Amino acid sequence: MRIGLLGGSFNPAHAAHREISLAALHRLGLDQVWWLVSPQNPLKPVKGMAPLGQRLVEARRIAAHPRIIVTALEQKLGTRYTVDTLSHLRRHYPSLRFVWLMGADNLSQMRHWQDWRHIAALMPIAVLDRPGYSLKASNSLVAQVLRPHRAAQHDATALASRPAPAFIYLKTKLNPLSATAIRAKHGSS
Repeated sequence: MRIGLLGGSFNPAHAAHREISLAALHRLGLDQVWWLVSPQNPLKPVKGMAPLGQRLVEARRIAAHPRIIVTALEQKLGTRYTVDTLSHLRRHYPSLRFVWLMGADNLSQMRHWQDWRHIAALMPIAVLDRPGYSLKASNSLVAQVLRPHRAAQHDATALASRPAPAFIYLKTKLNPLSATAIRAKHGSS
């Protein structure tokens, strides 16, 4: 099985999360996409974070697809950092082929993540375009480091079979939705 992993706060989940998941399923030839709803992103403030249970319910409502699986795996495992969650998955599910999915906005700031180089060594990474982030993401430190391992878009279905580090930048339909904008519109930061 080929599994895409989309981690995040999903505070709240929205249509753009679903759209990039569907694009990843199709373009990368994945069997499933797992949404890893984080109990608390270490790089985001606790203030304004909806309770995990509420975010899970909303994520399941938004996902609404049999091949998008919404999970609170990090809470179950007791992991705080993406690198620890991904290390656990690789260790306990060696027969599954995982691809880390992320929006271009996250690639721009991935250098701040705990042990990001180890994340890149654990599994292939697919970056999905986001409005306003293409240039910043493409010029980021992480993109520069991974550039020698970058796959062409026409080779996207082979990404899950490539040894890490492997990286692809996928141009997708650009949906301007963001959780930050949604929270701002509803008066919660």
